Amino acid sequence: MISRRFLLFLVAGGVAAVANFGSRILLSHWMHFIPAILMAYLIGMVTAFVLNRLFVFKKPDNPLHHQAFWFTMINLAAVLQTLLVSLGLARLLFPAIGFQWHPETVAHAFGVAFPVLTSFVGHKHLSFRNA
Repeated sequence: MISRRFLLFLVAGGVAAVANFGSRILLSHWMHFIPAILMAYLIGMVTAFVLNRLFVFKKPDNPLHHQAFWFTMINLAAVLQTLLVSLGLARLLFPAIGFQWHPETVAHAFGVAFPVLTSFVGHKHLSFRNA
């Protein structure tokens, strides 16, 4: 059975993903794909931190600066996963199979979704841990 906390994490992550995804589309009007992904990821990360702290992991035992440190470390690992999946799809797989319908957008959507489970476990046990 899926826990209530995990469902809340998914909702918070969904809102953060929309912020990430939407901002990447807007940012792509002014910058290249990779910098747009990175900037959008930062926007999504700040959104996720605030939502997770307020609604998902409400009473962590560790201080705020530890929460922010671990949240950042876990999200740095996740952004690498996001970049690898996004670039792998957009630059390698999609051209190889002839996929041409908004390849960067579709690749980025998969890239954003990829690190959900690893992030939940990391945030539960490190970012917002309870003794």
